[in-house]
Amino acid sequence: MKVAVWTTGRVVSRKQVLLAGLLCLLTGVVFAQSETPVSMADQRARSVTQVVLGILSYARWPVEPAQLRLCVVGPTEYTDDLVKGTTQATGRPVTVRRLLADNPSIVGECDAVYIGKLTDDERRQLFASLTGRPVLSISESDDQCTVGSLFCLRVTDDQVSFEVNLDSVARSGVRIHPSVLQLSRRKPAAP
Repeated sequence: MKVAVWTTGRVVSRKQVLLAGLLCLLTGVVFAQSETPVSMADQRARSVTQVVLGILSYARWPVEPAQLRLCVVGPTEYTDDLVKGTTQATGRPVTVRRLLADNPSIVGECDAVYIGKLTDDERRQLFASLTGRPVLSISESDDQCTVGSLFCLRVTDDQVSFEVNLDSVARSGVRIHPSVLQLSRRKPAAP
């Protein structure tokens, strides 16, 4: 272990350096770079990423993709962390890309779609193109769960939770582990 010591010309022994370090720890003085505080928006984005990756890890497609392709459709609030791309806990890589709602690539090049704000017509067109295809859909806001999404996120300052549209799940061709369905039924703890 190398120790860098700045001195005023005095020779300092290793023992003195260790004692000085111990003294700093005992008195609460820390010589390290301070971390930039994480904003509430960054925390929400990280929480959304964890929930989305959790949902994806409990989904099974008729033909399992070696690399999961997640497409973000429409303007979103919480995907800053997600669009960087990531790896699931299973080790499967997840590639993320943004597409417009009317992009024909969605049908053949997306295993899952994360849906932001769309007009009613864009939403209808998107779900019409996905009908009969094994594509998992997650809507960023819970008001769209009755319109075709499999999962609808509920994002608050305290937590990210989700609802499941069982009718959409049954028609999607994507199998969802029952544990995830149970999680959606849990109510948030009262403050």
